[in-house]
Amino acid sequence: MALSKDDVLNAIAEMSVMDIVELISDMEEKFGVTAAVAAAAPAAAGPAAVEEKDEFDVVLASFGEKKVGVIKAVREATGLGLKEAKDLVESAPAPIKEGASKAEAEELKKKLEEAGATVELK
Repeated sequence: MALSKDDVLNAIAEMSVMDIVELISDMEEKFGVTAAVAAAAPAAAGPAAVEEKDEFDVVLASFGEKKVGVIKAVREATGLGLKEAKDLVESAPAPIKEGASKAEAEELKKKLEEAGATVELK
């Protein structure tokens, strides 16, 4: 028998604040998301909204030892000219693409890392 949403809410309402924090942490780990928590008072504490980020900034942290390969990958990804791509790579850490979808950001990160760069998704 599956638990109803009301059963889950009632169970959470009976938990201590520390137990709720631990539950949220476990949910974040299990589902790979970050929860936005806003607790006005322990008595008003309820389930936290689980929110998954859908826009990412791809940031070149470092070009590593293969600068030429990274410049080529940046040119391919951005459509920049050789000089602009070189300047961007040499100014690392620098954003390569802002507001990218999760799939697009991960694909770009993979291409840049294959070229030898260190990349962060923010």
